[in-house]
Amino acid sequence: MDQPTVVIIGAGQAGYQVAASLRELKYQGHVVLVGDEPHAPYRRPPLSKSYLLGEASVEHLSFSPDTFFSKRGIELVPGKRAKSIDRSRHVVHFEDASTLEYEHAVLATGARARPLEVPGAELRNVFYLRTLNDADALGARLTSVRSAVVIGAGFIGLEFAAVAAKRGIGVTVLETADRPMARAVSKRMSDVFTREHAKMGVKLSFGCSVTRLQGSEGAVRVVQTQDGRSFDADLVVVGIGVVPNAELAADSGLATENGIVVDEQMRTADPQVSAIGDVAAHASRFTKGRRVRLESVQNACDQARCVARRIVGQPTPYDAVPWFWTDQGPLKLQIAGLSAPGGEYAVRGDPSGTTFSVFSFVDGRLACVESLNSPADHMLARRLLTKGAELTPQQAADAGFDLKSLV
Repeated sequence: MDQPTVVIIGAGQAGYQVAASLRELKYQGHVVLVGDEPHAPYRRPPLSKSYLLGEASVEHLSFSPDTFFSKRGIELVPGKRAKSIDRSRHVVHFEDASTLEYEHAVLATGARARPLEVPGAELRNVFYLRTLNDADALGARLTSVRSAVVIGAGFIGLEFAAVAAKRGIGVTVLETADRPMARAVSKRMSDVFTREHAKMGVKLSFGCSVTRLQGSEGAVRVVQTQDGRSFDADLVVVGIGVVPNAELAADSGLATENGIVVDEQMRTADPQVSAIGDVAAHASRFTKGRRVRLESVQNACDQARCVARRIVGQPTPYDAVPWFWTDQGPLKLQIAGLSAPGGEYAVRGDPSGTTFSVFSFVDGRLACVESLNSPADHMLARRLLTKGAELTPQQAADAGFDLKSLV
């Protein structure tokens, strides 16, 4: 190497941010950002919302102008997939037989959509919604369908359901759990989303396991469930979670456990290799030290900045408050912290409407706040959790109590 080089594998939110942050921190070495998609780095959250509605263009998705990388001395290499890492020689090997030497490698390989493994899953008009190409293929089909079935009532599935309903498409959501977003939010919040999606015209069915997709002339036509029901579908959208792209790390001898295992500064067992974003499994104070993998823009950006600071000699541990959001039609849900089963809940506002917050407490301490159409509550929640404020459930439920007094 003629000069120190940081090779970033993965050009999503996390990879883009670490490249940008290195330059913001005046890193003087070579920065190479390698992505396996043919596109320049782009924002993924709009894909399942404004982009499918035609309210956001491809240009709107871009993180930055075309000149961003050249002006900052970042070498962008799209359409290139890493095959292996020779950690003893500090070399990344790619599928096209090319190589890159590194002083530090950052694995920002993200995650891929979890596949539906039932007969008929290979039929035409069965879609996933993870990449720009996925969104383009799905969007092209939406102009000519009358009915859609969504498998999975998580964020992606419900975001698409709201889009489909707004476009006049009959949509049914099938979910194995007993409520929507069961792993992410409280039952009180789930109940409101069930009610409001029904008002949008979305049909939801819970405790519902898909067993087979049936087709005609190679295209999906019917979704069958374990309880013997059948649902007509001109297309199917699968949103049943993701699988972290940790194989490159595992094949290189690095520890993986539902992602790539990292320490509080996002280092793998090899100090010259870091992992960030959706693929990184780190211990968190919000899970009492249990490793967790967070899939959010905030997490990707904050972990990227953490790694960039360490590379330039300004190390700080990653300890940011996790926060997430989802837009589903007129519903904007913002979550700060991480919820846990068995906690105590307090509601602030009126859940018979669509503007309120649910405060979750574990062992008497605030752990998570879910805010529906309540951005002020969300911003305060992030400050409360950052400070570790001693809020009680009674105070949280009292609309007259000034939350700002604790921050």
